[in-house]
Amino acid sequence: MLRFEIQATCAETGARAGLLHTPHGTIETPVFMPVGTQATVKGLMPRDLIDPIDARIILSNTYHLFLRPGHELIREMGGLHKFMAWPRAILTDSGGFQVFSLSELRKVTDEGVMFHSHLDGSRHMFTPESTVDVQLAFGSDIMMVLDECLAYPATHDATRKSMDRTIRWARQAFTHYRQQEQDKCSLFPIVQGSMFPDLRRACAEELLELNAEGYAIGGLSVGEPRDLSQQMVEITAPLLPFDKPRYVMGVGMPDELPEYVARGIDMMDCVIPSRDARNGRLYTSTGNLSIKQARFRNDAAPVDEKCGCYTCKTFTRAYLRHLYQAGEILYSVLATLHNVTRYLDIMRQMRESILLGVFPTFLAAARKASLKDE
Repeated sequence: MLRFEIQATCAETGARAGLLHTPHGTIETPVFMPVGTQATVKGLMPRDLIDPIDARIILSNTYHLFLRPGHELIREMGGLHKFMAWPRAILTDSGGFQVFSLSELRKVTDEGVMFHSHLDGSRHMFTPESTVDVQLAFGSDIMMVLDECLAYPATHDATRKSMDRTIRWARQAFTHYRQQEQDKCSLFPIVQGSMFPDLRRACAEELLELNAEGYAIGGLSVGEPRDLSQQMVEITAPLLPFDKPRYVMGVGMPDELPEYVARGIDMMDCVIPSRDARNGRLYTSTGNLSIKQARFRNDAAPVDEKCGCYTCKTFTRAYLRHLYQAGEILYSVLATLHNVTRYLDIMRQMRESILLGVFPTFLAAARKASLKDE
């Protein structure tokens, strides 16, 4: 089972440093979770994520793994940890976000979501109970309830109806979950409510009755302005239990990470560092750069002189640009290694600043830098 231990709190901002104890190891928080959608973080081997990156937890996707290779096969192979040879913690989402992104391929009812596979058109049904069962088959350390995620903008009335459905589904999921063997997993409900403060508050209050081991804030990064995302987190986070982990789903850019931590968030995930790496965008301590630009053709500098990753210690910008232009697989490997390292370095620096009692100084410096494009 999950156990959360808060080590330090910033009195000025509410940022926390803690330890999240799971069946597959202890996670230092605040933490950014690299996304391994289909049981792999694209471009990286598990050993790279362990050493030198030292990722303590990664995220995988229920929708994609349900369709291929299937949860029963993964169960037969000993669970997701053994299947992907990952010895550390795994969080799986319910697949709800992906299903709701299918638009014309799905139909939502009070019972669940009927959808057609984007792979072969086959029809499937996700219910609050079935998504728990799928994640139990995976052997996930942290599981998420099925929720309804609306795109931005949404009306207050539509959001209210969707939020009510999400609350009902969460209750059903927890009733089912607590009837199963649950010694090695935890289930988080998800606070919805789009961009309406009153609905965010109402949803959080209802979900608190579940007495879950942690809580997530969802429905962000769905097309809304970034400052509006942060406003919703600022409203919602204080409503959640102080002594339990708080997880914001699907965020964010490097300069956003300190903003969410400053609002009391302990866990985050996003595909940005790996996806942007493959597309030529690299994040550094002095800004962001697009390696595809011609100005890097004969640049002998590393991506980031302050970064200690293998990519930066070994290769030049000129070489990385060459690999990108040539379409070489090695480019994606080296770029992803750097970007994921950069994200986790930011989280480690924030954690240290909280423990040392200087997080406001770190936050002020991060806001001043604003991580402009290089």
